[in-house]
Amino acid sequence: MEKNSDISKCPFMGGTQKQAAGNGTSVRDFWPNELKLNILRQNAAASNPMAQNFDYAAAFNSIDYTALKKDVLHFMTDSQDWWPADYGHYGPFMVRMAWHSAGSYRVGDGRGGARSGSQRFAPINSWPDNGNLDKARLLLWPIKKKYGNKLSWADLMILAGTCAMESMGFKTFGFSGGREDVWEPEQDIYWGSETVMGANEERYKEGALEDPLGAVMMGWIYVNPEGPNGSPDPMGSAKDIRETFGRMAMNDEETVALTAGGHTFGKAHGAANPDTYVGPSPHGAPIEEMSTGWKNSYKSGVLDDTITSGIEGAWTPNPITWDHDYFDVLLNYDWELTKSPAGAHQWKPTAASNARKAAKAGDASDTQDLMMTTADIALKVDPIYLEISKRFHKDHKAFEDAFARAWYKLTHRDMGPISRYLGPETPKEELLWQDPIPQGKTLSGAEVAALKEAISNTNLSISQLATTAWASASTFRGSDMRGGANGGRIRLEPQKSWAVNNPYELNKVLSVLETIQKDFTGSVSMADLIILGGTVAVEKGVKNAGYAIAVPFTSGRGDASQEQTDIASFGYLEPKADGFRNFIKKNLNLAAEELLIDRAQLLTLSIPEMTVLVAGMRALGTNYDASKYGVFTDAVGTLSNDFLVHILDFSTTWKATSEDDTLFEGRDRKTGIIKYRGTRADLIFGSNTELRAIAEVYAADDAKERFVQDFVAAWTKVMELDLFDIKK
Repeated sequence: MEKNSDISKCPFMGGTQKQAAGNGTSVRDFWPNELKLNILRQNAAASNPMAQNFDYAAAFNSIDYTALKKDVLHFMTDSQDWWPADYGHYGPFMVRMAWHSAGSYRVGDGRGGARSGSQRFAPINSWPDNGNLDKARLLLWPIKKKYGNKLSWADLMILAGTCAMESMGFKTFGFSGGREDVWEPEQDIYWGSETVMGANEERYKEGALEDPLGAVMMGWIYVNPEGPNGSPDPMGSAKDIRETFGRMAMNDEETVALTAGGHTFGKAHGAANPDTYVGPSPHGAPIEEMSTGWKNSYKSGVLDDTITSGIEGAWTPNPITWDHDYFDVLLNYDWELTKSPAGAHQWKPTAASNARKAAKAGDASDTQDLMMTTADIALKVDPIYLEISKRFHKDHKAFEDAFARAWYKLTHRDMGPISRYLGPETPKEELLWQDPIPQGKTLSGAEVAALKEAISNTNLSISQLATTAWASASTFRGSDMRGGANGGRIRLEPQKSWAVNNPYELNKVLSVLETIQKDFTGSVSMADLIILGGTVAVEKGVKNAGYAIAVPFTSGRGDASQEQTDIASFGYLEPKADGFRNFIKKNLNLAAEELLIDRAQLLTLSIPEMTVLVAGMRALGTNYDASKYGVFTDAVGTLSNDFLVHILDFSTTWKATSEDDTLFEGRDRKTGIIKYRGTRADLIFGSNTELRAIAEVYAADDAKERFVQDFVAAWTKVMELDLFDIKK
């Protein structure tokens, strides 16, 4: 498009025509603090182009996997004119693409990562740290086109990175498919408050990186390779590396292995100043760029003229060959600070080091100096990283094994239990980070009936049974498919000690259920017993409401051991708040209603499902510590819609009773007598217009039975969220 064209006069090109759907100011423009319910609607069925009964697992398993790998391996050295491969090999480019697809994962909330193919969408496709990866995906399009719906972009990107390593001589730990693509940006992921790429002034609180963020600045995967805030400070960089890799569930050894292994391949690109020669990112590029960006006008724009990170050069003398030169180069040469042609801080070997050189990316007859980033030098100056680096330098087999395992963890960490892994190259070994669970036993109908009767004959209340079942199942995170009731880990540390689970009350329930397990003539897991207890509780609540509605129960869960449970990793699943139990940690500077929406999204709930679960659980008395907040009924234990009826009742007036507007009391409008007490997680169903609209449906006089039916369906969904292999 010519710069002097008067596009503003064209009514169909976003100029004077502003009346088209989606244009104009939005509600959030006027009220920026509006509760963001849209995250409970993302990736709705109406947005999915696949057939309603499409089964990706079956589709992937139908692929001729040997032929697929052959195609991917052939691609690595089939250099294309429009974006030629450095050194004639796309391997390093594909490694970077796969790494950056997986590397956005953070263990804090399980969001990010490679599982959904989100690198195709903004903001991730336009992050500065992902510069030119738009070309990597486009290079793979012929393979994606050939295999179609049988191969997701999410799987292809990780497969390409893994095959790339194999084609360059590295023996990987394996590859597993099973990642299903999403069709729109994942709006639930909080990437930080900054509105400028590269900014970080809002993500450090009292010197620590804000939870749950995993990168030091907006638009990056981990750290600034030049050093903290662009300052070439290796020790400062080591601090950033340790924190950000830790946020991705990597320990020091895995961190060193990943850095060294990844940087054995390829080069960085900084041929010239990007401010002068590089155009906007894909999401901001002109329409004719066709979803690509970073158009480079410097000379040829490719190979040795490429501009990406601004850093220039290769880490090792043989950038497309797996070898052990990285540690030789890092540890045996002395390094001095310099700048790239683009003006970025980087390090070069001193003249006295008499260092080897690498071939140029586009001319094998010419050479250039090796380089290290400040983040690489951190592995040499940090005492712990240095010790690991020296050990790996001496023991190549240990390094190869550590890198193979760390790469596999990096690229598969967000897929959930091993039962979700597909393909012939899935390793047999089950790893601790995969949260292993022994296989459970499927119960017969008679056994289920006998156990339900035994539970009913105890002195455990509806509240106790439902609360325990919810506490067990609601740890599930749809973000990375971790948590849930399978494994019965609520019996183990750290979950049995979480404040939200009220350990004293939890112990009483578990003790009774353990007695039932011991006395049972058959075999039943505690995981199944806990959920079955919840089934008994809900069925009693349904019966008390006057309805005969069965509550489904699926058996087959297994019991994990403490040795099969990574305490530190599972610690991240502890909720800061659980609006379904009206729990929120003290002194938490976050709104209860926002945390309720966040938890509902992790549980993959819709707005109606969230609404009936909150209302029903208040009626069943599942509040944390038996709190009366939100219990707007005189018949606790009856599965009624009373919560919704009374939150909409204007005979009650509400007033804050805490200075921070978190607690409220409701008084009779005429008498002034206190009728109820509530929290923000309660009042939001009357205050927010969208939630109120849903509440009105279920609070109507003719909706009582439907409310019970929908509660039972939503409850069952949560109880079974993690039964990937059992429900097949």
